Amino acid sequence: MARQQRILTGQLAAITGGARGIGRATAQAFLREGMRVAIGDLDLAAAQQTAAELGHGTVALPLNVTDRSSVKAFLDEVEGLGAIDVLVNNAGIMQVGHRLWEEDDATTQRMIDINVNGVMYGIKEAVPRMLARGRGHVVNVASTAGKGGFPGGATYCGTKHHVVGLSEALRGELRGTGVDVSCVMPVLVRTELTAGVQETRGVRYVQPADVADEIVRALKDNRFDVYVPRSVAQVTRLMNVLPRRGREALSRAIKADQVLAHVDEGRRAAYELRASQSDVGR
Repeated sequence: MARQQRILTGQLAAITGGARGIGRATAQAFLREGMRVAIGDLDLAAAQQTAAELGHGTVALPLNVTDRSSVKAFLDEVEGLGAIDVLVNNAGIMQVGHRLWEEDDATTQRMIDINVNGVMYGIKEAVPRMLARGRGHVVNVASTAGKGGFPGGATYCGTKHHVVGLSEALRGELRGTGVDVSCVMPVLVRTELTAGVQETRGVRYVQPADVADEIVRALKDNRFDVYVPRSVAQVTRLMNVLPRRGREALSRAIKADQVLAHVDEGRRAAYELRASQSDVGR
């Protein structure tokens, strides 16, 4: 007998990095399900504009995920609306196109602070609240880059490997508590974050709405592995059984090894500038 899907209507979700891209699309998808939504973002003006455009009572709040006290304050504010049922750790940046030893230390630290510490702070602040109620769901947005290593994006890949491994361990720690975890692993998503990154015959773009729809399905089905598109799961399984030489040969054949190494810096300039300013308060 098929397991009955969860009903999301009325649940309260908090989304980090919710002003743009995947965060915004996820907020929109949640609203369609009848959920209540609060979005947090470093760019409060953008978050407020998004909340106004989405409507349906969407709340926009200031949030700097690199600062644990800011994460706590964000969740405290959200809990003014009620108990948090879902936390989506979505905030992240991707600065790529350089070999690791050519990447400046500030860029490296920025990605660690946002992509790694931002997720951990969200978990550390939200999970105890969920455990106290015996229910809740944490959604960590990683990447297929967390399942492999791609030249030109060593630090980014490393941070996403961390999110995948962290999510796996957290799933085990929360088993039987009523609090669940999902790990979202999309390919390239058509957002500002991937501006100037070229498709190859083996690496194609998906839309933010595609990711958002899979997050909704994961919540309904209580699914941990959330690949976007789902066909990536098959590719990942194949890569895992191939010997190293085979994996690397396949990656070269589909030109996956070139995706992050050869980017259009002109098209990425605006995003890279914004990302470089995302460590406010450090």
